Amino acid sequence: MAVYLICYALSYLLARQHVYMLSGLVLITAALWLYWRDYRASRDLIHLRGLFCLAFVGGQGVSCFKLSRLQTDWAGETWLCFLLAVLAFWLAFEAVKRMALRRQENGGREGGRREHDCQGINPGRINSGRFPETGATGEFNGSSKRILICMAGITGVSALAFIFEAVKLGFIPMFSYGVPHAYSYFHVSGVHYFTVSCVLVPSLFVLYLFSRAADGGECGNRVFGTAVGRPGTKAERSGNPAPPAAPDRGLIPAAVLTGISILIPLLCVSRFQLILAVGMAVFTFISVRRTFRLKYLLILCALMVPAYLALTVLRSHSVSYLNGIFEMKNPHTPIFVTQPYMYIANNYDNFNCLVEQLGSHSMGLRMLFPVWALTGLKFLNPSLVSFPIFVTKEELTTVTLIYDAYYDFGVLGILLFGLLAGAACALLYRLRWRARNPVCHVIYAQIAMYMALAFFTTWFSNPSTWFYLAVTAAAYWFVGHGFPYFGRDM
Repeated sequence: MAVYLICYALSYLLARQHVYMLSGLVLITAALWLYWRDYRASRDLIHLRGLFCLAFVGGQGVSCFKLSRLQTDWAGETWLCFLLAVLAFWLAFEAVKRMALRRQENGGREGGRREHDCQGINPGRINSGRFPETGATGEFNGSSKRILICMAGITGVSALAFIFEAVKLGFIPMFSYGVPHAYSYFHVSGVHYFTVSCVLVPSLFVLYLFSRAADGGECGNRVFGTAVGRPGTKAERSGNPAPPAAPDRGLIPAAVLTGISILIPLLCVSRFQLILAVGMAVFTFISVRRTFRLKYLLILCALMVPAYLALTVLRSHSVSYLNGIFEMKNPHTPIFVTQPYMYIANNYDNFNCLVEQLGSHSMGLRMLFPVWALTGLKFLNPSLVSFPIFVTKEELTTVTLIYDAYYDFGVLGILLFGLLAGAACALLYRLRWRARNPVCHVIYAQIAMYMALAFFTTWFSNPSTWFYLAVTAAAYWFVGHGFPYFGRDM
């Protein structure tokens, strides 16, 4: 943290002297250091605090480059808010982590010797703060059928909701080429939450493959077959040959359901939903297996980049249109640089607009927007949600994670939000070690995705975020307990 504070002070001074490029590079270096520090201690690629620091501090560094004419020097209060957000999150996470380790150490002194004698476990190993070397915890054996049922239920509801919206609105965004922002109008209030819930299915498909591998199914190859469960079945450990694996009757239906769940964001020409679906699936894989090889990343990029570009074209966003919005200082900057740059950098300038232009705080109403939306109260009392948004340009409405926290309570809101978010992420990180339900990895992957995109939007005052978590919680209950009618094996 001392490295970050020094880099932050240096970046602030350089920005005040209009040395923007060096100011940004210093902050990006600090972001990489904070991520590396947590990764080195945990050996976890998707450590929540590391991801938050990498995304939020790194995004701030990118914004410091000031490559667009829309960007201006930030107010001192803006710099203070960005600093407090990171400090509060980091310190709260650290405090909860240390309290948990201290509790483990106290329990280890009493029962560590007995546990070591009976199970051959080193009692000091659980206090190392590292992710378990044998892979992520989670009982996969026998859960494949219930996971497949969850996939079918979510995909079926999502497909029906999509069809309802298409019939009611009379168009499908993918086939409305030439109509700008058609995707923005493809929305039936209350129904669209169910349509976009399909983004959870690819993550469940990852769990299904690991579950079948743990059960000894045909999909138990070297990619999915070595990260979970114990080293071999009881028969294998005793030297007896294992019985032949049962045919994987659910693999094809699971793959079809996953294909449908990816097709829906494509039909909606929603780049965001596609990135969310694929990103959460990758994070779920990493959560279970703890590794992600470079060749998998290259294959994924080779598939995602053409899809992203195709959706950009289908959204009727021409290069001239985008360049006109972004107003880059260098008009010859290629679009594949300007678009991701502005989707990251401008969000911090939008926050600066909020700091400079906000007249009065909303005292919690902005952060409670999911309550007003999911209960329908926003229709009964529109004043609950009628707040202006302060941005650099009306077309660029994405904001950072802390936007609504400041809107509600100012600097105090930033501090409280950082403390609560850091503590909650630390608790989830510990829960992931202990959970015996595989769906816990999907919950963790969702929060990890939100931390990795902390520069993009106010995730926790977004109704869709809580809807996704509610659907995942229902899947967690069904896979772990559920209705007794459904068996544990496929």
